Parts: sequence; structure tokens; C-alpha cells
Amino acid sequence: MVINKVAVVTGADRGLGYALCEELLLEGWQVFAGQFIPEWTELKDLAYNNPELLKIISLNVASLDSINTAVRTIGEITDHVDMLINNAGINVSDGDIRNGMDFTKTQDIFNVNTLGPIRMVQAFLPIMGSGMKRLCFVSSEAGSISLCNRNSNFGYCMSKTALNMAIKIMFNDLYKDVFTFRIYHPGWLRSYMSGQKSTTGVIEPEESAKAAVPFFIKNNSSEDTLVMVDNKGEEWPF
Repeated sequence: MVINKVAVVTGADRGLGYALCEELLLEGWQVFAGQFIPEWTELKDLAYNNPELLKIISLNVASLDSINTAVRTIGEITDHVDMLINNAGINVSDGDIRNGMDFTKTQDIFNVNTLGPIRMVQAFLPIMGSGMKRLCFVSSEAGSISLCNRNSNFGYCMSKTALNMAIKIMFNDLYKDVFTFRIYHPGWLRSYMSGQKSTTGVIEPEESAKAAVPFFIKNNSSEDTLVMVDNKGEEWPF
């Protein structure tokens, strides 16, 4: 069991984020779970059953004020964070090029999926310097330019492509300070990214989380390259 390791998980209300919290608790981690929708009660039940290890933190990754408040709240409880898991994401239809785009939705997707993780890393860096220094990102094959075969879903695909570039830029800067990076493609999940649980996904979040957590917490023999790995341990181009 891991002792006294501290993780922050964004988008922990339901789906993959919630399942990641469950798996981290099983490994003995202290978890700060980012909650965006208080009306969803699953996370509260998990905290009730794990009062010493799970703390719920109000967190909207689209708001720097919300993130900074979360950092201050966490800093009152612990003097460091070992691992930051950037999981929060949205995927809503923003139209297509023939029938018209809803650019407001496109911007909203980009604001959460791409700028959200950048905001999180920027804000949490000061309390990660004395810990494990592990930065984890839930990306997607949808961001792979070489594999793209879609003719719509602009916002989601572009947001993940841009996220991958952002990760690379952060890696180039933070690698010298011994920060380590994990990029995870969770598979096509039966999750809540559009607000309702997907009926077209093929993988349950719990299954993907069981693969993700060992990938996130295990040290690699070499940390000088970035790879995106899926729930089966296979690498994807990004």
C-alpha cells in the first residue's frame, strides 16, 4: 500500500473521475476529488465511506478563481500534492461545416478540455515541488491528427489535439525539474461527458480506471519521452 501519497482528481463527480478516485483509495492514496455538480451524490457517498482519505473540493477547471480557491483549501490540509490527474472534460455536439457550427459550444469545449489542464498545472505547481511531481492527463485518440477519420465533432477533437501540444510544451519546460508525465486514452467510455451517460460507449469507466491508475502511479525506467497509452497498455500516436 502507498502511504501518505496525495492526489488531486478533476471531474470526479461521476464516470472515469469517480472511478479513478475509487482505485486510488484502494491503493491507499489520500484523494482530493474535484466536484463540479453538487447535485450528483455518488461522490458524497464515497467520501462518507472514506472520511480519512477522500476530501471533496469544489472545482471548476474553466475558472481560474475556482482553481485558486481549491489550491488554498487543499494547502490548508496538506503541504504537498504528489499527483495531479487532469480528467475533467466535456463533449457536446457543436455542429458541422455543412449545416453550421455552434462556435460558443466549441469555445466551451476548448475552455474545459484544453485550457482547464493548463490552468490546473499552473496553479498547483507551487505545492507539487516537494512531492512525486506526477502530472497526468486524460486525452483521447480523437486528438490524433494522423488517425482522424471524423467529419464533425470539431470542438472535442481539436481540444484534445491542442491539449496534447500543451502537454508537450509543459513537458519541455518541467522535465528539467523532474516532473513526470502520463497521457492516457481511456477508450470509448460509457461516461457522462455530454451530461447523460453514454449508451454508445463500449467500456465502463471502472474498467478503464483499473488500467489507468497503475499507469499513473508506476515509475518508468525512462521518463524522457511522452507516450499516450490506452486501457490495454497500447501506445497511440498523438
